[in-house]
Amino acid sequence: MTQPIDSLIFSRWLAPVNANQTVHEHFGVAIDKGKIVALDSQETLQQKFVAKNTYDLSDHLLVPGFVNSHTHAAMNLLKGYSDDLPLMEWLQNHIWPAEAKLMSDEFVYQGTQLAIAEMIKSGTTCFNDMYFMPNKAAQAAINHSMRAVIGLTIIEFPTAWAKDAEEYLHKGLAVYDEFKGENLVSFSLAPHAPYTVSDETLQKIATLSNQLDIGIHMHVHETEHEVNESIDKHGERPLARLHQLGLLSPSFQAVHMTSINDDDLKLVKDNGVHVMHCPESNMKLASGFSPIAQFQRSNINIALGTDGCASNNDLDMIGEMRSAALLAKVTAGDASCFSAHDALHAATLGGAKALGLESVCGSIEVGKAADLCAINLNHIATQPVTDPVSQLVYAASRDQVSHVWTSGKLQLNDGEFTDIQYNDLLNIIEHWQARMRKELNH
Repeated sequence: MTQPIDSLIFSRWLAPVNANQTVHEHFGVAIDKGKIVALDSQETLQQKFVAKNTYDLSDHLLVPGFVNSHTHAAMNLLKGYSDDLPLMEWLQNHIWPAEAKLMSDEFVYQGTQLAIAEMIKSGTTCFNDMYFMPNKAAQAAINHSMRAVIGLTIIEFPTAWAKDAEEYLHKGLAVYDEFKGENLVSFSLAPHAPYTVSDETLQKIATLSNQLDIGIHMHVHETEHEVNESIDKHGERPLARLHQLGLLSPSFQAVHMTSINDDDLKLVKDNGVHVMHCPESNMKLASGFSPIAQFQRSNINIALGTDGCASNNDLDMIGEMRSAALLAKVTAGDASCFSAHDALHAATLGGAKALGLESVCGSIEVGKAADLCAINLNHIATQPVTDPVSQLVYAASRDQVSHVWTSGKLQLNDGEFTDIQYNDLLNIIEHWQARMRKELNH
């Protein structure tokens, strides 16, 4: 007797993302009530289940939905603003002044909506956000059935969200209390960077992280300038300072990590720190190269992120995988470094592990949420197919993403949104372009 379920998905290839780097052929996934209930051959699944919805993806690779481990979603509205500048000039002289003029609840909510649409189109089902008005980012994620880890940003200087570190913490904790029962949304404490947060505030954050059992997400060792500035001001490198203040642990998510020496590497390894690697943003801002080969040799978990659209210009995790794999090889001088399977792991299970969601998403396993992405490889750019994972990383584009599910809900069907209205996105874009021309003379 067959068991009734919500959905059956059959695909030509299926990469569950596991230690064996398995790729199944002519496999499928059974989904019920948002969870994966079986993973088996198409023939076996057809014998066991009868589904309300069946998807026959005979030219496709099915993978876990991508986990974008670091972004500033609302900054989609600043895409292309003040390009081709080094980090500190771009940040201090352009981005922060622009945010001071534009920042509002509406900016964050609508910017996050735009980002979610771009991420769904690109196969991303979970994102880690670090921005202001986290209540609005959380609400946007919930309204669009998107899994998200919302960073409760803390910085010492005033913005439209808060006037000082104490208020950032107070308001952030209120947001945490408001949304902590939501299934799709979880939280991290998100001090901006070592150079923008004081020792006193960082110690409070370490204490709160332990009390609430939530992660700490922070830009760290993004540039050599940041490291040298820390040595001048504090007498030690940023990671050493954070270690002395009690922040480094398996709950710590270190973003960028380009300027690293042997002592830094030892601190990361010994404390179980996760590295959030953003190769395209690092390259675009000329911030430096993250030593991925060294992290791999030290068995340090690597997650992949796009950063925000103001410093990357897209939220394309397929492109990010390719950049990460190629850049790792050339910087290490080793063509075997950071393989296609390694890149896929970083873009899925590595991100889920870093965000504390390893038991929820990041791989195709029975009991996990049905967060899934299908890529159509029947395309001139990805034919013939010898290794579907290699074709995904080295040859496919995000335009080949055909279907996306979050917790079993179909978000993208044959390349088209199921819920998001494209005209609504165009209205958001036109509104904010007019605002930017008025406020920024841009």
